[in-house]
Amino acid sequence: MAPGSAPAGFAGIYDVRGFGARGDGKTVDTPAINKAIAAAAEAGGGTVRIPAGTYLCFSIHLKSKVSLYLDHGATILAAENGEGGSYDAAEPNPWDKYQDFGHSHWHNALIWGEGLNDVAILGPGLIWGKGLTRGRGETGAGVGDKSISLKNCRNVTIRDVSFLHAGHFGILATGVDNLTVDNVMMDTNRDGMDFDGCRNVRVSNCTVNSPWDDGICPKSSYALGYARATENLTITNCFVTGSYQEGTVLDGTWKPFEPGVRVLRTGRIKCGTESNGGFKNITISNCVFEGCCGLALETVDGALLEDITVSNITMRDVVEMPIFLRLGSRLRGPKGIAVGRLRRVNISNLVVSNTDARYASIISGIPGHEIEDVRLSHITILRKGSGTKQDAAIELPEKENAYPEPNMFGATPSYGFFVRHVKGIEMSHIEIRCEKEDLRPAFALNDVEGATFICVKADRAQGVPAFAMKRVADLDVYLSRPVPDTHLERAEEKEL
Repeated sequence: MAPGSAPAGFAGIYDVRGFGARGDGKTVDTPAINKAIAAAAEAGGGTVRIPAGTYLCFSIHLKSKVSLYLDHGATILAAENGEGGSYDAAEPNPWDKYQDFGHSHWHNALIWGEGLNDVAILGPGLIWGKGLTRGRGETGAGVGDKSISLKNCRNVTIRDVSFLHAGHFGILATGVDNLTVDNVMMDTNRDGMDFDGCRNVRVSNCTVNSPWDDGICPKSSYALGYARATENLTITNCFVTGSYQEGTVLDGTWKPFEPGVRVLRTGRIKCGTESNGGFKNITISNCVFEGCCGLALETVDGALLEDITVSNITMRDVVEMPIFLRLGSRLRGPKGIAVGRLRRVNISNLVVSNTDARYASIISGIPGHEIEDVRLSHITILRKGSGTKQDAAIELPEKENAYPEPNMFGATPSYGFFVRHVKGIEMSHIEIRCEKEDLRPAFALNDVEGATFICVKADRAQGVPAFAMKRVADLDVYLSRPVPDTHLERAEEKEL
C-alpha cells in the first residue's frame, strides 16, 4: 500500500503502517503516526488506525476531526527520554505557580491536543506509559509525564482503551467541554483521570486502579489563567480502587499487595484539591470503592462547591474515612481571593464496610465560614471500632490553611461523624455499627446550627454518649436509638 493511501472501500481510514510505522517496539514510530494524523486532518477528518503491534512513541499530536483507533493487540508504548528522541517541551505558563507543575503544562505528554474540536481516542488497544515520569520533581527538557493531555478542546471522546503505568496523569483534561470517557480501564502509578475546569463531562463504566494517587479527580485550578468551574459532570457505573498491584487489574489476576508493603491506596473519587474555579451540578452514582480513601469533596482555594448529588455507592476496606467534606482557606491563587462556599450536597444510599478505626467521616468548615445544607440519608457503615476514652478527649486543630486530606487532623474524637462549622445538616436513616467496642461517641458536633437526626441508629458503649456537642443550636433528634426524641434550642456543651 502506498504511503497515505487506503484500500478501496475504506476512504477516510489512515493506517499508520502506510506512513512508515513499524510496530516492532524498537523503532520510534512517532513521525509516522503524526504524519497519518496530519494527512487525515488535511483531508477534512478521518480515522487513524493503529493495527496490532507495539509502537514506540514520543509526543503524538492530535488534530481536529481525527480519531485515533487502537486495534486489538495494538500498544502505544511511551519511550524513555533519549531513546531515539524526546517528548515535546513543557510550554511556558505564567500561571504555573498556582498549581503543581503537572497541572500547568500539556505538551510534555505522550498524546496531546490543544484548541481542538471533534477528537476521539478509541479502540480496545493499550496505552502503556512505560517511559513517563510520575511528576515528582522530574521536569527536565524532553521529559514526558502524562499519557493524554487536552487543553481548551471540545467534543472529545475517549472510549474502550486501556492504560498501564500512565505517569502523573492517565488523562489530564483542562478547559475541555463536551467530553465523554467510557469503558476505560486504568492500572496506573499515579492519578487516573483529572477533569480540570471542564464542562459537560460524562464518565461511565470505567475501572481505575491507582494505589498511589487519586482515581477519578475533578479539579478547578488556575492553570488557564482564570478561574473556571468544573460543572455539569456525571460519574456513573465506575469502580475505583487502590488495592491491587499495578498491571494485575488489566491482566485479570487482581493480585493484592503483599503484607507489609507500604502503599497509599488512595484510589478515590475526589473534587479538589485545586479549587479556584469551583464545582457545580455534579452527580456521582452507582460506583464501587475498594481499598481506597473514599469520597472527598473539597474547596480550599476560594471557589464554590455546590449542587452535588452522590448516590448508590458501595465502599469496602476504606483506608481512612468514607466521607470527607472540607471548606478551607489555603487560597492558592492570585492575591485577593476570598474563602469559598460548600453547600447543597446530598449523599444517599451508601453502604460501607471495614473502615479505618481511627477516623470518623468529617464534614468541616472553618471559623466564620460554614458548610451549608448537607443531607445524608440511607447510609450503613460497619466500622472496626476500638476507639479509647483518650481518643474521645481529642481536640482537633482547625488547620484552616492546610492542604486538605482526610487524615489531616489525626484520629477523631467520634467514630461515626465529626461535624464542625456547619449550618444546616440532616441525617436520616443512618446506621453505624462497630465490630469492637468503641469508647467514643458516634457523633461529635462543634459549632453547628440547624441539625436534624431522624431514624439514626448507632452502637454505644456503657457510659459513653451517642452525641457530644459544643456550641450547637436548633438540634432535633427523632426516632433514633439509643437517644430519646430531643429538641435543643442552644447548648454550649452537652452530651446525649
